[in-house]
Amino acid sequence: MLPALLLAGALLWSVIYRPDHAIEVGTASVSQVLCEEVFIAGLDPQRVFDEEVLPRPGLRPLLKRLRYAVDDERQQVVTTWAGHFASVARYREGYGCLAPASNVASATVKGIGNESQPSTASNAPLAAIPDGVANADLDKALDRAFAEPPRPPYRRVRAIVVMREGKIIAERYAQGLSPDTPLLGYSASKSVINALVGILVREGKLRTDAPAPVRSWNDPADPRHGITLDQLLRMTSGLDLTEGDSGFDPVSKMLFQHSDDMAAYAEQAALKAKPGNEWEYTSGNTLIVSAIVRDAVGGRAADVQRFAHDELFGPLGMQHATIELDGAGTPVGSTRVLASARDWARFGQLYLDDGVVHGKHLLPEGWVRYSTTPTLNSDYGAGFWVNAGHAPNALGRVSSGMPADTFYASGLYGQRVVVMPSRHLVIVRFGATIDPPDFDIAGLERLVADVIAADRR
Repeated sequence: MLPALLLAGALLWSVIYRPDHAIEVGTASVSQVLCEEVFIAGLDPQRVFDEEVLPRPGLRPLLKRLRYAVDDERQQVVTTWAGHFASVARYREGYGCLAPASNVASATVKGIGNESQPSTASNAPLAAIPDGVANADLDKALDRAFAEPPRPPYRRVRAIVVMREGKIIAERYAQGLSPDTPLLGYSASKSVINALVGILVREGKLRTDAPAPVRSWNDPADPRHGITLDQLLRMTSGLDLTEGDSGFDPVSKMLFQHSDDMAAYAEQAALKAKPGNEWEYTSGNTLIVSAIVRDAVGGRAADVQRFAHDELFGPLGMQHATIELDGAGTPVGSTRVLASARDWARFGQLYLDDGVVHGKHLLPEGWVRYSTTPTLNSDYGAGFWVNAGHAPNALGRVSSGMPADTFYASGLYGQRVVVMPSRHLVIVRFGATIDPPDFDIAGLERLVADVIAADRR
């Protein structure tokens, strides 16, 4: 009887969890990151595989039979497992990479086709560190930040930029990277979506306190009808979109099995909590917001790119920024914005300057305060992590030496854009630091403390 029960249990597990789907998620995620880092960032594919694929805990069971092929002519990457579960990610200039799950033959992007490329207007690039600004103590701070431990997990810091009052006072890159190298933001991308929403709020096209304009929730009888844009930004929508990076969770499926329309998949989620009552971080909320942004600016992929470049990247002088799109032309604002370290610093400066650029409000008055006000009992605002409030993580960072008014964009593997208003500082730290769950937050705290100690004004 027991063997029969075990067999029945195993069959039920396989039906519910679908390990084949998890493998497809794995191959798609490998193709995606290789495509981005090779064809956008210009890195060596073997380096990317060694630094960003091999150390991932979730991929270890697949590594023995995992294979990838980079096609320079077609500008695509195909990854397979045991000769099957093929996934392709293909690069399109101006639009980044797209990874349709298990679909090598027809990697197309609806709404892009032969549309015109987005605007690339921008201000002059930031200058290098001026003569006389070099600081030996800051150099030592960067030495410590880049130093590797004697054994894994390695930190693999790739870029650090420190700005005071809009001017670079320290900067360093790992071998093979430069001030022009686009760096994948992962979840730091959510902060970029916050900015795009802010611009639309300033223009009167969106309201954070109104029900989110999601067509599939239009019916007043739908329990999701009253979810507000604010609740999506603050991760209090109550939607059942758990993010576990397991390959089985809804967000993994959304990102790597529903690339034709990620937001549509997320919008189908049922409620598991009353909107506004519970905080749960999930990229699904951000994809829904991203689709709202898409629709507000025209509904097409080219509209999104033109809006982002003309209204945000151009005014800030972000010269190496790319927002990737899914098959429906929705920006993958949860995880797939790339920009150079200096560009990310410019972005942080926007928030340090309270949303003002060249004397004009790019973001509406009060938007930075709104975005950095803690949500419920968490250390999250509306697109940024915050030190304000009484959440244990926030209090821990403050006790480490980070000012209480600090807030930051944060992404997987240690991508951070730290804004410290009381110190007039922006610190960008990007890397390939695969040591979950904190991704070298201790190293970031030490870097911030070292920069504060070394900063001479």
